[in-house]
Amino acid sequence: MAKTAGSDENYPGLIRPSNTRGDMGARGGKLTESIGQNRRALSTINRNVIGPPPYPRVVHKRGVLAEHNATAANIPPIPVHRPITRKFAAQMASKQDQPLIQEKKPVVNSVPKASASEDCVIIDVEDYKSNGDYPVPMSVQHTEAMLEEIDRMDAEFEMEDIAVEQVVDIDSVDKNNPLAVVEYIDDLYAYYKRTEFYFIIRMQISSCVPSNYMAQQFDINERMRGILIDWLIEVHYKFELMDETLYLTVNLIDRFLTTVSVVRKKLQLVGVTAMLLACKYEEVSVPVVEDLILISDRAYSRNDVLEMESLMINTLQFNLSVPTAYVFMRRFLKAAESNKKLELLSFFIVELCLLEYEMLRFPPSLLAAAAIFTAQCSVNGFKKWTKTCERHTNYTEDQLLECSKLMVTFHQKAGTGKLTGVHRKYSTSKYGYAAKSQPALFLLDATFQQD
Repeated sequence: MAKTAGSDENYPGLIRPSNTRGDMGARGGKLTESIGQNRRALSTINRNVIGPPPYPRVVHKRGVLAEHNATAANIPPIPVHRPITRKFAAQMASKQDQPLIQEKKPVVNSVPKASASEDCVIIDVEDYKSNGDYPVPMSVQHTEAMLEEIDRMDAEFEMEDIAVEQVVDIDSVDKNNPLAVVEYIDDLYAYYKRTEFYFIIRMQISSCVPSNYMAQQFDINERMRGILIDWLIEVHYKFELMDETLYLTVNLIDRFLTTVSVVRKKLQLVGVTAMLLACKYEEVSVPVVEDLILISDRAYSRNDVLEMESLMINTLQFNLSVPTAYVFMRRFLKAAESNKKLELLSFFIVELCLLEYEMLRFPPSLLAAAAIFTAQCSVNGFKKWTKTCERHTNYTEDQLLECSKLMVTFHQKAGTGKLTGVHRKYSTSKYGYAAKSQPALFLLDATFQQD
């Protein structure tokens, strides 16, 4: 019972029913009274020391701000509520008499910084190499190899960046020119490139022709073809027709002879009719049929020309929209940033190729690119093919070299022989005396061929 009474005094606010047993009060009343006085003194100490009951506290988890943690550290901890005994009460009373001493703990960084001398050992590879007593560790060798590989890759990337920067935007000056169609120009020439090799039987949707079609002709040969084209170049020059007309005329002749066998006496009629069709497609002012009959020394009548025109246009399936070498010449000259001299020399070289039957094995785009490359070599005295030219022509210097060597030989013998129409044309002031330029003979040297 004394234990129960002591427990009640530890909680002064708790009221319990009194003990009504009389024998207990009669026998132990004096003892109970003395114990109760002592317990009241302990209760007073308990109220003075412990203070108000503890209040709920928020548990701070990791990640709380530092200033909140510092504030919480200054608040003294609330004593744990426990039963008050004489010994514990005496300890609490003695602590009240002593001044509260707070020890400030130094702030410790969560991640201490270690000195380089303690945690990091710097190894100089040169020291190992200079001192032959100790071999270089494998880890050091691997690290050095990795660093060298990284340096090499960085150097390659820098060289690639330089190569990309050399490509010039050749259409930037024409962005405000609606006739230049800058938005569609790349798509147009991509289509021309596809059309070069796109061939459908009986429709002949192609600007390329077989390089051996003369094998099926029984009365004409490639030499007669060259004579016809040389004559047509003079007619074209006399009528002052557009350049596009000449290239389309040659294309129509080759495509027609690919499918139709022609006798020798009708070959000139095929050439005149092809020029008439090309003029109707390209020119604003078209020569009349009588003028073409007169220029052919009245070898054919008007009906002959009209009948051949009908036969040719039906054989070609009315397809006159083909990319010729002239179409690519204009684009590639722009990529080469040419001047008038380079332009005239390039056209001189490519027109020499129109006479040569063996040049039919090269597509028109390759002829145009090789003519410009050969002209640059002739003007500059050394081979020159920029990244911009390679980007817009899609041909590398090695791909042009075979065709370019043939062009140099044609240039070299242009003024000799019987077919000199192109040489005479480009020996005039109108064409800048381009025929008098020196050919790039160094392209034929053995040393250049080995390179």
